[in-house]
Amino acid sequence: MTGFVQPWILLILTEAPVHGYQMVEKLRDHPDTASIDPGFLYRTLRQFERDGYVKSTWDMGAPGPARRVYEITSEGVEYLHAWGEHVRGARERLGRLLHAYDTYCRSKGSVE
Repeated sequence: MTGFVQPWILLILTEAPVHGYQMVEKLRDHPDTASIDPGFLYRTLRQFERDGYVKSTWDMGAPGPARRVYEITSEGVEYLHAWGEHVRGARERLGRLLHAYDTYCRSKGSVE
């Protein structure tokens, strides 16, 4: 699951800047990321910030303690596009493999 959390984080950040708790809520609303560990999310956000894909600022205007708000950078958008192309290519390769497998099964009379 963790392999696809990264692009989901970036995709969510394309909608609007959010603080970590909001990100956890959004990820938990999606079946592919519903079991997100908040610690993993925050480690990933910190790594993304070091890599230049995300930047953060402190929101001091909201009631309660200050919250770190994350937003995607132009480098993060480029990285997200690279993920999309990677997944698209993997889907095409998997499609070819499944087609070859189905052809094999049909030839053996064992289509599942």
